[in-house]
Amino acid sequence: MTAHEIDYRIYGEEMQYVEIELDPQEGVIAESGSFMMMDDGIKMDTIFGDGSGKDSGFLGKILGAGKRILTGESLFMTAFYNDLTGKRNVSFASPYPGKIIPIDLTEYGGKFICQKDAFLCAAKGVSVGIEFSKKLGRGLFGGEGFIMQKLEGDGMAFVHAGGTTAVKTLAAGETLRVDTGCIIGFTQGIDYDIEFIGGIKNSIFGGEGLFFAKLQGPGKVYVQSLPFSRLAGRVLASVPSGGKSKGEGSILGGLGDLLDGDNRF
Repeated sequence: MTAHEIDYRIYGEEMQYVEIELDPQEGVIAESGSFMMMDDGIKMDTIFGDGSGKDSGFLGKILGAGKRILTGESLFMTAFYNDLTGKRNVSFASPYPGKIIPIDLTEYGGKFICQKDAFLCAAKGVSVGIEFSKKLGRGLFGGEGFIMQKLEGDGMAFVHAGGTTAVKTLAAGETLRVDTGCIIGFTQGIDYDIEFIGGIKNSIFGGEGLFFAKLQGPGKVYVQSLPFSRLAGRVLASVPSGGKSKGEGSILGGLGDLLDGDNRF
């Protein structure tokens, strides 16, 4: 086994965090900004590359870091090691309401493909790279471009999803159609492509976009009910222009703004 064998526990419901238990000399890698807390004795180290820890030389590290730039992630990752005797804990938090999903890569043939912003943390030795699409339709209309993230190795990885999570197991030839933003990830046996919704009324007035993601088995598909792009879009749509409240949900509406003391004359 090349990846470190870590133990973990997930806490919370809507805003979860994962606590990783590290034995002496064990380590975990994480995206910048996901760290929450750690015990005394944990050493932090900024690493350059894909996080696998393989000795691939300077050029290999440059290529690994370049892959991360293509997915929109930081050039560097952070590693946390237990340098003392005895067990130590380090925790990583969800960036927004949803669920943290543990992925045992040994159960999926050593590879899992996910949205580029889904990765949270993983055992040291897991490689965080990119998955290029070979299909033009997926590259142009898939919402994630030609690139998705891939996690490779034989250790534990953790991804984050918004809202509620559904896991669909597809038999060979079985098809599932999903909103492109609602895909968390899928196993390497899944065939992923983009399908045009069709129909002028559906396209113009349906409000669901022009394309679905078409996923065909065999394999597992992880789906989220609230992708971050959808959440951010609703928040931006609710922001009033000029910083003034729209009075939504209020019978008084604008009159309520005059009475609440926030307006100045």
